Amino acid sequence: MPQSVTVKFISFYSCGYRKVFEDYAGIISQKYPDISVVGANYDPPGMNMYLSRMIGFGKMLVIMCILSGVNIFAWLNKPQPAWWSWCLENKLYACMMMFFLANMLEGQLVSSGAFEISLDNIPLWSKLETGRIPQPPELFQIIDNTLQFSKMDIPNSNFAQ
Repeated sequence: MPQSVTVKFISFYSCGYRKVFEDYAGIISQKYPDISVVGANYDPPGMNMYLSRMIGFGKMLVIMCILSGVNIFAWLNKPQPAWWSWCLENKLYACMMMFFLANMLEGQLVSSGAFEISLDNIPLWSKLETGRIPQPPELFQIIDNTLQFSKMDIPNSNFAQ
């Protein structure tokens, strides 16, 4: 076995895959003590992370305006809409609604459901492609096959024998 073999798990940090990663890291370490296991976060594609952060910032700004009773429409020289008056009169409900709706949008923007597994940068499994997480026996078979394939010395093979 090569000296520094690493299995890397890349998953979406908010999907609850942390426990799955820890379980798989434990069983891989037991079965393959010479293999190190590393976890990393799967970053959302494109501008989704930045847009999610902007929504989070806007959420906090709006909640602070509601709690402090600031009429942001006066700053814009616009009449205060009825829904903003309701928010100022019902601060608790308005803040909770703003918090949960914005969190839902943020979650949808960054959610990928990714659970990707690689062995020394060789992809072993992709939940994005298969739609599921491999069962431990499946993963062991894939790791065994990949390790056996990487041990083969193809350039020095003599197929003519």
